[in-house]
Amino acid sequence: MATSSISGLASGLDTAGIIDQLMKLESVPQTKLRDQQTAENNVIKALRQLNTDTALLASNAAKLAKTDTWQTLKATSSSSAVTATASPTASASSFTVVVGQLAKAAQTTYGKDVALNTDVRTVAGDPVVLTAADGTTRTIDVGTGSLKDLAAGINAAKAGVTATTVRTGATTYRLLLTADATGAGSAISLTNVDLGTATTDAGQDAQLTIGGIAASSKSNTFTDLVPGVTVTLAATAKNGDTSTVSVAQDSSGVKTSVKALVDQVNALLTSIDTQTAAKTSTSPAGVLAGDPTARSLRTALLNTVFGDDTTSLAPYGIQTDRYGKLVFDADKFAAAYAADPAGVAAKFTSGATSATDGWAARVATVTKSATDTYTGTITNAITGHTTTVDRLSKSITDWDGRLELRRSTLERQYTALETALSSLQSQSSWLAGQINSLPSHGS
Repeated sequence: MATSSISGLASGLDTAGIIDQLMKLESVPQTKLRDQQTAENNVIKALRQLNTDTALLASNAAKLAKTDTWQTLKATSSSSAVTATASPTASASSFTVVVGQLAKAAQTTYGKDVALNTDVRTVAGDPVVLTAADGTTRTIDVGTGSLKDLAAGINAAKAGVTATTVRTGATTYRLLLTADATGAGSAISLTNVDLGTATTDAGQDAQLTIGGIAASSKSNTFTDLVPGVTVTLAATAKNGDTSTVSVAQDSSGVKTSVKALVDQVNALLTSIDTQTAAKTSTSPAGVLAGDPTARSLRTALLNTVFGDDTTSLAPYGIQTDRYGKLVFDADKFAAAYAADPAGVAAKFTSGATSATDGWAARVATVTKSATDTYTGTITNAITGHTTTVDRLSKSITDWDGRLELRRSTLERQYTALETALSSLQSQSSWLAGQINSLPSHGS
């Protein structure tokens, strides 16, 4: 920016513009520094994203490398009358379940038809006490004493009993009490009510036999019927319904996990390829073109497909293609896993030593080495580029001072030039005036 107040006053030159053009030339080195700083910041941004993606891959690979992840059992039932689930503590097994009876909730019905109206009292005395199926008692707020208020009071007490009014005529109802939980228990009852004869059903436990051994449950779910296996009777199950429950290794879960890890590795490889791509006639170079950190990570990831003994994962459905990506054959994996679950798991999980680590464990090692907070290769690369940015920032700031000094020097020089020219022009005008004032003499 020109600051001279006498730009071109004597010379007629645009000295302010000349100074601006000269300053553009002077600032070329600083402009190059700024461009370099922008490029370094773009590299840092790309490396940070690479670090984030690689850390996520490390986390998922570490999960698949754990032996527990592969201990996935699935329970199946041969009949819709019975469903079964297996927990990690279950063992492979098969057994037959025969349904005895379903669980029922305890109920009490009262035989007197009464109105819901508030002016019809159903309370014979005070207090009204509810005895629940488990034997606990609760005093009920009966309000006006009508059937409607009595049912509302029982439900408000939240004593594990639900009161329902059942319509029996145009304006008459009877009271039905039902335990919230199923299972055999003492009868539900009310004291000091005028509702007629009570009919009780103490409820019942669910029953089944397994290998001739009888088992019962308060609900239709038999938790840990055998270790780690829970069996549930369907609402439609009938006495005598028979089902074979099988507990076996579940290939679908681990197959999904392996495929997800393969897809995540491929996504990271694709990202690295894009970021490190060389410049072509039709596209610019990637932000990380020539960066050794990203390329080394790519190579290391592909090398995980082979162990130290160069054994391929092809028998387990994982190979590399000619484009440098992974290919997963789900059917081949499932077949290998069904034939030897423990052997296949060992090809993916952590071994006794790094030399015996499986594929997922090797991926976890490579990615953790790249993203470690203190020693990671990507972390160190980010630190190095950040140091470069800081150095460039200082150089750019130093150039600000030099350029400011240079502009001041140019402004002083051109101001002095204009002043000198103005003085010479004044002297020339004075001399011309003196000459013109001399008398002329005729010949």
